Amino acid sequence: MTVRNVRPWGGPAVDLTLAGGVISKVFPTGAQSTGAKPTGPTDMTRGDGAQTDERPTDVVDGRGRLALPTFTDAHCHLDSNRVGLPFRPHTGGPGVWTMMLNDRAHWRDAEIGITERVTNLLGLQIAHGTTTVRSFAQVDTDAGLERLEAVLAAREAHRERATVQVVAFPQAGLLREEGSARVLEDALLAGADVIGGIDPCTLDRDPVRHLDIVFGLAEKFGRPVDIHLHEPGDLGLFSTDLIAERTLALGMQGQVLISHGYALFDDPTKVDGLLERLAEADIAMASVAPGGRSRLPVDELTAAGVRVGLGQDGQRDYWSPYGNGDMLDRTWQLAFTLGYRADALIEHAVAVATRGGRSIVDPQVTRLRNVEDRPGLAVGDAADLLLLAGETVTSALMDRSADRTVLRAGRVVADGLRLV
Repeated sequence: MTVRNVRPWGGPAVDLTLAGGVISKVFPTGAQSTGAKPTGPTDMTRGDGAQTDERPTDVVDGRGRLALPTFTDAHCHLDSNRVGLPFRPHTGGPGVWTMMLNDRAHWRDAEIGITERVTNLLGLQIAHGTTTVRSFAQVDTDAGLERLEAVLAAREAHRERATVQVVAFPQAGLLREEGSARVLEDALLAGADVIGGIDPCTLDRDPVRHLDIVFGLAEKFGRPVDIHLHEPGDLGLFSTDLIAERTLALGMQGQVLISHGYALFDDPTKVDGLLERLAEADIAMASVAPGGRSRLPVDELTAAGVRVGLGQDGQRDYWSPYGNGDMLDRTWQLAFTLGYRADALIEHAVAVATRGGRSIVDPQVTRLRNVEDRPGLAVGDAADLLLLAGETVTSALMDRSADRTVLRAGRVVADGLRLV
């Protein structure tokens, strides 16, 4: 596969040769026809050492568009969405528990079944430029494994178009309802990739027992951990310290993520110690770019060596009317809510939404080194590409054109916001 006339991160125009699921050659545009040498290695080999056939079987005309790594949705709830369905008034109340009960009362009543809803939304995300997803699936005494099975089915339906990592998520906590911990373990046996947790202090009111269950299962099954943390101020910092302590004790550096965690950064006098603690334990963080006072400072996290990604959370669901399956929109929201105006910072928001999140789902992917880092389009990088109309990366984020072509593992999977 050859991709002609694209501008990686808005730079000079190049042609890309894709082979074996990675970028194998990078030429200045037109250089292949003139015999000029490519940048980087002139051939790639498979893992078994055999030579790959690099003769292009297809050509994509980039038409001078930007070339970016595809988006990674590092925090979404595919099982919690009404995207594409008739709008309904918001009926949720304040607080996680009240919102959870509202979702529990309504999620089975949607106009179409949950597997179809999940599969449709995942397809919509892919069509808009996302090819790596970490999705939560609610597992509790009400849903059992039904919502998990829907996410696993959607992953299978789109297995050639996207990588989907599934988190077994105890939205109702682990201690408030008898049998919750058993359902969480059953979810891991059924195929979930990651163990979820939530608000050990404010929801379950027993952080030691809650984290005993979560990290006990992590040790038993050898799985990563992803904990929702909405807890405020010193209470959130206390939970974070307990999470870091267990991460280090179990040697799980690089395998733990705190989702949300906005209130951890409300007191500027405590940020430095927190950043150091997160970096020491290599605990990643994920933002959904919320409004309001609290922010997740992705530039400070990156500078401190902390992996950070972006996600869409639930989308037009029983929790919130926001969300549409488009990570480009959510990246604009991240830049806007953080008050970014300088091009370098706006481009950093795009880097967080692409390679930043990818390094969470796959810790083997090199993390962002600083706010100026623009990785993902060199020889040897995954051939997961978004071709996007725009003069610059910043203008493309402002305009959010529908002129997009999405490649995954060197194959076109979507064009013009439609799956191929």
